[in-house]
Amino acid sequence: MSAHLGIGLMSGTSLDGIDAVLCRISGIGINTRIEVLHFCSISYTKEEKEKIMALCDDNTSRVDDITKMNFYLAEKFSEAVQELVAQSAYDMSDIDFISSHGQTIYHLPDEGSGPFDLKSTLQICDISVISEKTGLPVVGDFRTADMAAGGQGAPLVSFFDAVLFTDKQKARALQNIGGIGNVTYLSPDSGKQPFSFDTGPGNMVIDEIAYRLSSGKIKYDAGGEWAKKGTVNAAFVAELMKHPYFSRKPPKTTGREVFGKAYADEVMSLAGRFNLNSDDVVTGITAWTAKTISDSYQDFITSAGYPLNEVIVSGGGSHNKTLLAFLQKFLPEQRVTTIDEFGISSDVKEAAAFVVLGYHFLKGKTNTIVSATNAVHPVIMGKLSYTQQAAFEKVLSIRGR
Repeated sequence: MSAHLGIGLMSGTSLDGIDAVLCRISGIGINTRIEVLHFCSISYTKEEKEKIMALCDDNTSRVDDITKMNFYLAEKFSEAVQELVAQSAYDMSDIDFISSHGQTIYHLPDEGSGPFDLKSTLQICDISVISEKTGLPVVGDFRTADMAAGGQGAPLVSFFDAVLFTDKQKARALQNIGGIGNVTYLSPDSGKQPFSFDTGPGNMVIDEIAYRLSSGKIKYDAGGEWAKKGTVNAAFVAELMKHPYFSRKPPKTTGREVFGKAYADEVMSLAGRFNLNSDDVVTGITAWTAKTISDSYQDFITSAGYPLNEVIVSGGGSHNKTLLAFLQKFLPEQRVTTIDEFGISSDVKEAAAFVVLGYHFLKGKTNTIVSATNAVHPVIMGKLSYTQQAAFEKVLSIRGR
C-alpha cells in the first residue's frame, strides 16, 4: 500500500488565519492511515480579517471585492504552503498534492421560497492560482458537489471522523469547536450510519464578545481565563437558548450568516437588559456555548436512543479550559477529552481532514457521509487544478497510472 505526501489547507469561520499541515497518507475508507509530519499556521492581519468579514455581510459585500479577495487569498494560501514545506524536512518536489478548503464567505444550506433561492454556497481562494504558485495539483471547492446531490454541504469533517475514529466498543461524539461547532456521532454498531450536524456557534460569539468588551485589545479569550472570572446568569443563558436554530432537527448547518456580528449585537443588548458586567457576559457566553453542544446531544442523540460514552473535542475551542469544564459539567455521564489524546493535535484536525478528503477525490472514491449532509447519495467532492505538466503527472501517479 503506497503512501503519498499531501498538504491540507484550512481557513475557518473564526478567521484566525490559515492552517497548513503536511501528512503522509495511504489507504482508502476505514483502511485510511494518516501521519502528521509538520504543521504551521499563518495569522491574518487585522485588516485582512476585516476585509474577509466584510465579504460575509450582506450590507458590506461587493462583487469586485469578492473577485479580488479570491485571488489574494490564493496567494496567501500559497505562501502558507511554501512556509510549511520550508520548515519541514521535505522539498516541494516531494509533495504529491494540496487539498484546500478555501474560505467560506456565504453558505445557504436551505432553499428559499423564490425561484432563484436555491441552496448554495461560495468558497473563495482560487485553486489554479495555488497550483501555479506551487507547481502542485490542488483539490478544492468540496461543498458544492454534496449540495448538487441535495445535501447541505456540511459538515465535511464527518468523513474524516468516521474513517479514523469509529470504535467497536465505544459510542463517540467527535466535537469540533472552530468558529462554528459541529459534531459527528459514531456508533460502535456497524449497522448504524454515522451522522453529523452543526451544534451552533463554537468560538465565534465568544471571540466577538471578548473583542468588543476588551475594546479590541484581545481577539479571543485565551485558555478561557477571562471566563473563569465571572458568574453564570442562568436566565441570560436560557434566553440565548431560545434561538430557533437549536430546536431545528438535524441534518442542519449554520455559519456567520446566523451567528455573526449582527447576532453579537443582540447578545450585547440582552446582556445590557440583564445588567451583566463584562466578566459575567464572557462567562455566560462560554457556558451558553457549552450548553448548545450538550443540549444538542441530549435532544438529538441520547434522547433518540443512541448511547454515548465519549466526547472527543478538537479545534481552537479545545484550548479553552473553561469551555471544556462547562461541557463536562453539562455531560456528567460522558468522558470529555481532546483529540490530542489520540496523537492528532487539535490545531491540525480540520486541515488534516482535507488531506483525507482530497486524497479520496484523487483516488476517485466518494468522500461524503450522506447521513451527515442529507445528500441523496454519496459523491466525490472536489475540483482539481493542475497548471503544469509535472503537476498532472503527480495526479496520474496517485491514481496508479
